[in-house]
Amino acid sequence: MNKIAALTGGNVVGDAGVSIRGINSLEAAVEGEVSFYTGPRYKEALMKTRATALIVSSRTDLFAGPQLVVADPSLAHAKVAAFFVEPVRPYPGGVSKRASIHESARIGRDASVYPLAYVGEGAVIGEETILFPGVYVGDRVRIGKGCVLYPNVSVMDDCRIGNQVILHAGTVIGGDGFGFAHENGVAVKIPQRGIVQIDDHVEIGANNCIDRAVMGKTWIRSGVKTDNLVHVGHNVAVGENSILIAQVGISGSVDIGRGVVLGGQVGVSDHVKIGDGTFVVSQSGIPKSLPPGSAVAGSPTMPYRLWLKTRRLIQRLPQTNERLRKLEKRLADVESRLGEPEGRGRRGPE
Repeated sequence: MNKIAALTGGNVVGDAGVSIRGINSLEAAVEGEVSFYTGPRYKEALMKTRATALIVSSRTDLFAGPQLVVADPSLAHAKVAAFFVEPVRPYPGGVSKRASIHESARIGRDASVYPLAYVGEGAVIGEETILFPGVYVGDRVRIGKGCVLYPNVSVMDDCRIGNQVILHAGTVIGGDGFGFAHENGVAVKIPQRGIVQIDDHVEIGANNCIDRAVMGKTWIRSGVKTDNLVHVGHNVAVGENSILIAQVGISGSVDIGRGVVLGGQVGVSDHVKIGDGTFVVSQSGIPKSLPPGSAVAGSPTMPYRLWLKTRRLIQRLPQTNERLRKLEKRLADVESRLGEPEGRGRRGPE
């Protein structure tokens, strides 16, 4: 437990010498494992957990064992899980004889190339990089140090991958961008002659498609993380440490700033600029540029607090519509009576 405290910068309340061999959820943890508790909604699971120790933001009386008090339990969980996780295993033989590697390609020291991977002409694979079965590395591709390309990843010709990059299974880097002109109702393909550049410490989820540029480059800057099933169009630039959640679709020539978060299924129109630190709620549509620090929702997007008000109003629309119809009927009755000639339909003084 002392090692975990040092790793996370937390303080142990209780027996700091207890032995911990892994981390797990409250429900699944067993003796010898540490778990984490982030709030009252998990109280029931906490009461039943078999975990030996707990990571918390403040000490709780609901757990009798040692507690590691940290500022951010979620961040501590990430660090502790990384400590216990098994490293990605390199291919035992280094470079498999069953891999197809062009004679002009260069493979770095301690790199691993599994069977059935392909490395094209003039490609360079950095030190300690791992290519799993089915990986395709095109001609003149450059891949940096310590990268992991999981099964069936494709990196097309001339693309550039930095250091410590993870590409999950099925992802395509550098497929053609979607560019066509029109002649007499017929789509004419615009050649896509640019590349994709991915900087250091980027992680791309499974089955992403990051298209090459028409000219120049599609650019994923350092620290970007994408979920599964994300599409990035040609000539897009994604700023440092931005996060793109599942099924985000970004049209061509979009400029995304630093630290931007796009929720699941967000769609972005072409040539839009999204300022640094912007947060976009899931299923939103972005038709125009957003200034730095925006928090928006809806399709088309609007300020987040205004969007919340509209959601509440929409829930009351049936009742509001019924009230409006009654008011219209009453108004019509009043107007009808006011429009009658004097003395008709009215009782005079008795």
